Amino acid sequence: MSLAEIDLVGVYVAPISLLAVAAWLATVVLLRVASRFDLLRRVWHPALFVFAVYVIVLSSMVLLLAP
Repeated sequence: MSLAEIDLVGVYVAPISLLAVAAWLATVVLLRVASRFDLLRRVWHPALFVFAVYVIVLSSMVLLLAP
């Protein structure tokens, strides 16, 4: 995947914004799995944990898709 602007219905969008949305959706799926097994009760600060998971997912996606 090239990290150049993407034409989305006539509007040029930065690829990081699309990756951010995809990472958010992946994080939501991971949180649903974590809530099913009640894993968020075991962490000290659930909101900080969710943010850290989001950052990890987003940075992993960028590293995998960058040339």
